[in-house]
Amino acid sequence: MTLVKDAKNAVALVRKAARGRKAYRAVTAAAKQQGPFERGRFQIAVYFADSDVNMYQMRQWYRPLQEIAKTWPVVVMARNAMGAKALLDDAELPVAFVPEVRGIERFLDRQDIRIVLYVNQNTRNFQMFRYGRRWHVFINHGESDKMYMTTNQYKAYDYALIAGQAARDRLTRTLWDFDLDRKTIEIGRPQADHYSGATPYEPDDRRVVLYAPTWEGDRPAAAYGSVASHGEALVGALLADPRYRVIYRPHPRSGVVDAAYGEANRRIIAALEAANRDDPTAQHVYDDGPELGWQLAAADVAITDISAMVYDRLAVGKPLLVARPTNPAAKIDEGGYLGACEWLTADRAGDIVAEAARVLEDPQTTSRLRFWVERYFGDTAPGAPSARFRAAIETLMARWQEWADRETA
Repeated sequence: MTLVKDAKNAVALVRKAARGRKAYRAVTAAAKQQGPFERGRFQIAVYFADSDVNMYQMRQWYRPLQEIAKTWPVVVMARNAMGAKALLDDAELPVAFVPEVRGIERFLDRQDIRIVLYVNQNTRNFQMFRYGRRWHVFINHGESDKMYMTTNQYKAYDYALIAGQAARDRLTRTLWDFDLDRKTIEIGRPQADHYSGATPYEPDDRRVVLYAPTWEGDRPAAAYGSVASHGEALVGALLADPRYRVIYRPHPRSGVVDAAYGEANRRIIAALEAANRDDPTAQHVYDDGPELGWQLAAADVAITDISAMVYDRLAVGKPLLVARPTNPAAKIDEGGYLGACEWLTADRAGDIVAEAARVLEDPQTTSRLRFWVERYFGDTAPGAPSARFRAAIETLMARWQEWADRETA
């Protein structure tokens, strides 16, 4: 068995390398055809060192960044060929492919980059930190109570843009000697102002349930995924009830560590396809598209794992259930919303119809939800988060100018 596994891993590595070489050729050819960007065009860069597997971290920022770019031009500095190709294929923001450090230096020599934004904690971020006279700002790829949200790596950045009071409380509890008042700025969830898009079904009187689980995790403390423990039972129960429509949006990394998890994911997808064949009016949806927003806005009830999706849904202010991990080693921070959320345990997954009705109709549940929405995101009125994001960038630009003026005084 070990030899078979090693052989499969070797084949996967060869295929990945081949994909990487193909992407590199495509990206470098596109860059050559485009030619260099004009000198001094950009003032804000988003640093992205990941491959295409983590493009969801970038895609959720496209709309807010496009709004910012109307005032301060924004470019993505991509380090990985497959990530760069995905960015170029999306064509949402200008892309500079800088796989080597000397490429970064050449790019910075030609551009007036004052703010560098980071959507994740890739170890290659450290290579960018060497360049001073610009602000390095962690914007993350979502708000959550996962252990990732309290990493000591926050201290590596000049500033961090955080969602709200709950994030401030979380960091205060966890980080030693970290000046939150100076180094963090609250902006809410600007992505929520862009939760839109056409639904891939014709709306009717069915209740729509979004099931958006995370992946299985790469260690027991982060084993938050529910596909194998909850997923088949809850989706099966919903498919059996003609009053409900399912939108299934699994994490793109589902099954990369645990083959059984991936197999459960594929069975759920197959069950959705079978249900639609049996009743074409059901219009159940398997969603693996790049756009995230319409799903959160359209669903009457959402079921998520412990992940940023909990908080993406909170930003909408509509009912949700959180699948409680079955792995006892999974780290759960119950100091915030997870201490008061509506848990869906594995043994209740098959009773999802009753659980969904409860969170939709119980007034106490609704009241608790309103409290936590404000705690995590502050003012969620349309346009308010975007205004706060813009104000944060304005503040950082002004601070950059203050320091630049000191050098020339």
